[in-house]
Amino acid sequence: MKTRYAVVDHSEENSPQLTPVLYEVVRALTTAVVIVCLVVVFLFRSATVDGNSMNPTLQDGDRLLLASTVLRYEQGDIVVIHRKGQEPLIKRIIAVEGDTINIDFTTGAVTVNGVVLNEDYIAEPTTLQYPDGPSFPATVPAGCVFVMGDNRNDSLDSRSGQVGFVDTNNILGKMLIDFSRPEAK
Repeated sequence: MKTRYAVVDHSEENSPQLTPVLYEVVRALTTAVVIVCLVVVFLFRSATVDGNSMNPTLQDGDRLLLASTVLRYEQGDIVVIHRKGQEPLIKRIIAVEGDTINIDFTTGAVTVNGVVLNEDYIAEPTTLQYPDGPSFPATVPAGCVFVMGDNRNDSLDSRSGQVGFVDTNNILGKMLIDFSRPEAK
């Protein structure tokens, strides 16, 4: 009499149950990675401060996180500006479209819509005047902003004809966080 042996392959029993679970885990992880990548690419950017024009608020080498999708810019926002063929600029928005800005280069007072700004963030009063810049008072055109560095006397900004009024389409993003100094605003 011959004995018959039944061979039971347990791997086949476990395999159908394990494959759907593994598939779902891989699919969930892939979806999460794609979503994170899309958010980072389309909503945020990073930038590094190059130079001293934003002292004392930002220092040379500070690393910033930017919101790259901003619907509206406001006075006081720190932004990164794209300039074709040149290094980006990091500046503070002083006036937005429709605002009238005036600068008294003798006293250093900056006035927007007739109100002198309280600029406790600047290094020193605004005395640097560029000969090729706009005449003051000046009204900011539609779709533009007027920007200046916080280190006013060592800053290439809207006071210069090289920069002038900045089209908001040339703004790469608004500063959210200074990674180098979290307490900075």
